[in-house]
Amino acid sequence: MSGGSGLPLERLLEEAWRVRWRNFARQVEFVRPTATRSVSVTGTSCALNCAHCGGHFLQGMLPLPRLMERWQRGEELPWTSLLVSGGCDPEGVVPVARHLDQLRELAASFKLNLHPGLVDEKTARLIGQVASAVSFDLILDGDTIAEVLGLSCGPQDYLRVYRQLRRYSRVFPHLVVGLKGGRLRGEYRVLEALADLGAEALVVIVFFPVPGTAYSGCRPPDVEEVARLLATARLMLPRLPIYLGCMRPAGSYRARLDALAVRAGVNRLVLPAPPARELARELGLEVAWRRECCVL
Repeated sequence: MSGGSGLPLERLLEEAWRVRWRNFARQVEFVRPTATRSVSVTGTSCALNCAHCGGHFLQGMLPLPRLMERWQRGEELPWTSLLVSGGCDPEGVVPVARHLDQLRELAASFKLNLHPGLVDEKTARLIGQVASAVSFDLILDGDTIAEVLGLSCGPQDYLRVYRQLRRYSRVFPHLVVGLKGGRLRGEYRVLEALADLGAEALVVIVFFPVPGTAYSGCRPPDVEEVARLLATARLMLPRLPIYLGCMRPAGSYRARLDALAVRAGVNRLVLPAPPARELARELGLEVAWRRECCVL
């Protein structure tokens, strides 16, 4: 059903809305994730220097040692949950398992959303002991994996790790639309795989260029292309919750995309633009606000 079988976007959105209305409560959830803090287990270090990130997104994370210092001395922290991520090693693994003892301590007081990368089954099992949720980037295009991440593995490796993680944790696959410098490559294959394998929910995020990275001169995918993918996802995964996550372009792009996402039947949006908030009410949806990371 790639691209909605060639249907015009308006028709596709209408079909997606009907499916959403039939399968879900008349409610949309908006997320302002002030109660979740992002934490890095590697500080600002990453071995991959990916084309879309270049370590940029690690800069705003709280290093795990600093968090532990504050927490162990009894400081009152303003969060109820933690997104635990970090840079990758050369094999695409975020070394969260090295810090399992600390994570066990934290799990007694915080919900943990772990972002582990391409872990083996033993690590997946250990992660399941402490994680409230696991976020996993599901990439099913070999050229994208090689060009963007510089890894020699392929789509089957991502599917293998996804299956392993699901044996032990609640896993939320993340689909990065336009990861290959704004071009769609393999995104619809992710939808096909999830229709077969299942998920807790699908989190959709959207590439945008970051200064200083290899893709700094690229453009995000067309808004209509992203909306088409969201609507197709709703049709292919009629009962699966779909979330529009925090990583997506800002400004007028976000304003247009967010409104289209509501029409496409998305269940949860992080930091929605005003047009989406207004449209949701016009369409008869009750609005509920959440304060934690969208998968928690």
